Amino acid sequence: MGRAKRNPSFFPLELRWVSLTLYPSYILDRNALNFFLESQTMASTELPFYDPAGDETEIFEHAWKNRLPVLIKGPTGCGKTRFVAHMAARLKLPLYTVACHDDLSAADLVGRHLLGDGQTVWCDGPLTRAVREGGICYLDEVVEARKDTTVVLHPLADDRRLLPIERTGELLQAPPGFMLVVSYNPGYQSLMKGLKPSTRQRFVSLRFDFPSATREEAILIGETGIDADFARRLVSIGQSFRALKDRDLEEVASTRLLVYAATLASSGLSPVQSCRAALVESLTDDEETVSALMEIVQATFGF
Repeated sequence: MGRAKRNPSFFPLELRWVSLTLYPSYILDRNALNFFLESQTMASTELPFYDPAGDETEIFEHAWKNRLPVLIKGPTGCGKTRFVAHMAARLKLPLYTVACHDDLSAADLVGRHLLGDGQTVWCDGPLTRAVREGGICYLDEVVEARKDTTVVLHPLADDRRLLPIERTGELLQAPPGFMLVVSYNPGYQSLMKGLKPSTRQRFVSLRFDFPSATREEAILIGETGIDADFARRLVSIGQSFRALKDRDLEEVASTRLLVYAATLASSGLSPVQSCRAALVESLTDDEETVSALMEIVQATFGF
């Protein structure tokens, strides 16, 4: 086997899903495959739509200026990921997003050696790329990742702002533009999965929740271009479904699902069909609950 080389440009600086077809000569194990398919980087001049709920954009900007990491907590589909994308574009920073999962390890974030053409090639992970380039690394649902990830996050999330790469012997000092952002859903926490105080207290924290009815209507209109009356009806359905949490529904209708329903309807699908496909069937498998939810949808649209 030949001498190992480093390929710091493994991830391109435009929005792109990394796929095996781009690197056919490398031999990838299962963890590496998951890592490549679930990591993405974005550097966009377009500003993703985001309607602020309060002072979160101001707090985020001040945290970035003062080189402080940010933790965002809130329910699924309430706008956490969109907010980070919006802020990255607003600050003109490359964004590396990683969807964390049970098999995600520190090596997946930092990088790994890949085999090909009789030699090993070092490929930076998304965390390392963000540090080298002075961008934002966003770890979505960070509590899902393996516990060894905190080993590399802790020195980056305090005043040291260091990333040790044991496999290459490097010790990277994060530049001023780098920012670490993590998120999680408090409703999914358990004794086995949660952030330790030693991790939480390294972050500036923002709490997100579902928007008010007026703001949610504005989001649906801004995202999909639907009219105000249809937006009002969809939001009414969403609020009715949310009132059923922990009784008939384990999870509630998120703003994301309402956007999906509005998108389907704006393309020509009927309102009832759109709500069934995007909302009802996504929330439950129980036929009786489906029927009950569809009664709410049909009553809202006058059927």
